[in-house]
Amino acid sequence: MKILICNDDGYQATGLVALYEALKDIADVEVVAPEQNNSAKSNALTLHSPMYVQTAANGFRYVNGTPADCVHIAMTGLLGYRPDLVVSGINNGANMGDDTIYSGTVGAAMEGYLFGTPAIAFSQTEKGWSYIEVAAARARDIVARLLPSLEVMSEGVAPTLAPWLLNVNIPNLPDDQIKGVRIARLGRRHAAERVITQTSPRGETMYWIGGAGPAKEEGEGTDFHAAKHGFITVTPLQVDLTDHERLPHWAHLWKEAPVAAGATTLAAPSAVSV
Repeated sequence: MKILICNDDGYQATGLVALYEALKDIADVEVVAPEQNNSAKSNALTLHSPMYVQTAANGFRYVNGTPADCVHIAMTGLLGYRPDLVVSGINNGANMGDDTIYSGTVGAAMEGYLFGTPAIAFSQTEKGWSYIEVAAARARDIVARLLPSLEVMSEGVAPTLAPWLLNVNIPNLPDDQIKGVRIARLGRRHAAERVITQTSPRGETMYWIGGAGPAKEEGEGTDFHAAKHGFITVTPLQVDLTDHERLPHWAHLWKEAPVAAGATTLAAPSAVSV
C-alpha cells in the first residue's frame, strides 16, 4: 500500500516526522509537505506564482506552496502514481468544529479526497507536541485498521466503495489515559476573538487575526465533548455544502417570483421568511 503524507505546519514539523516514523513500516510512505507553516490555509491553491519542489536530507519533499498545493502537485504528476491513502498531520493543535473550514491540515486531506483517494486528517487537541509519540502510535493503529478496506478498493474488488474523508483529533494524554475512539459530529465554536492591532515603526496600524473562539456547541455527541473526556474523535466529513433542508424553500421562492416581460432578473417577493 502507498501512502502520501502532508501537513500544514511545514516539512520539519515534529508531528509530521512522528507520523512518518509511525507509518513507514506498514506501507510505502512518501512525504510532500509545505516549506513553511501554512496553518489556516484551508483548500487554497497557488495559481499566480510558480512553485518549486525541493528534497530535504531525510528524503522529504517540500513545496513553496499551500498544503493543498502539495497534494495537488503530488497527485497530478510528481509521484508518478496514485497513492492508496492521503494522510495529513499530525497537526499542532485541534481541528474540531468550525476549525475544519479553515484548517490547512484538513485542506490537504480534502484535496486527496477530491481526487478520489481516501484521506485522513490527524490533529492533537492541544498545541505543544506533548505525547506526540502516543498520538503517532494511535494514528498508526487507525491507519492499520483501515488498510484491509483500502486493499479491497485498490484491487478493484469493490469498485462501488466510495472514497472517504476522516477528521481525527487525538488528546495529548499518556496512552493509558486515552479512553478509546468515539465517532462524533462536528461541534461549533463561538465567534473568533477580537482582532489584535499594533502600530508599525512607520506609524501604520497592523492587524493580527485573533484566536479561535471557545467551544459553543460541545454537547454529547460532538467532537469537543468526546475529546474533553479523553477520547480520540473520528468525524467523517463531506464536501457537499448544499443546505438540503432549505432547497424546497428557495425553489418555492423563485417559483412564486413573477418575471416581467423583457426583464433580465427575477422580481423579489414582497415578504420572505428565511
